[in-house]
Amino acid sequence: MKNVVVKKSRISGKGVFSSRSFRKGEVILEMDDSHVVTDPSKLTKEQHEFELDYLADGKIVVMQAPERYIDHSCDPNSYVKTVNGIRKVFAMRDIQKGEEIVGDYSINGYNEGTFKCRCGSENCRVVYRGNFFKLPKALQKKYLPYLDDWFVEQFKDEIVRLRCSE
Repeated sequence: MKNVVVKKSRISGKGVFSSRSFRKGEVILEMDDSHVVTDPSKLTKEQHEFELDYLADGKIVVMQAPERYIDHSCDPNSYVKTVNGIRKVFAMRDIQKGEEIVGDYSINGYNEGTFKCRCGSENCRVVYRGNFFKLPKALQKKYLPYLDDWFVEQFKDEIVRLRCSE
């Protein structure tokens, strides 16, 4: 947590903020995926709605601090990729000290979840949709480099079609 701090966010309750500047491509933090869900029926409603992350092969984890407080934005400055079995949050662009770390939850997303977006960015889509393939095609193409390998493998036919479409 030395590189980030959790504090009040204008987007949604708590957010994650940089304690130092980051260069594009730099690792911001490593995610703790050790809290694997074995019985989803034992989780609270809040955990189902706000604290779970759905990964490759149906694996579900309860997100921990600080990553669970990374807010959604339609103009993200970070993304998640797995490197040697560890999920890491990377800077999508240069990030200044004190800036909120935000990601587009639709990247690597394949669910039907929706919510009213409060990111306030110029690119705000107003309603978040959890399915990457329901994003506008231009945005899908923009996000291709940020997709995690497991997502590309799981949806390889859709990704191939996307890459071939012009």
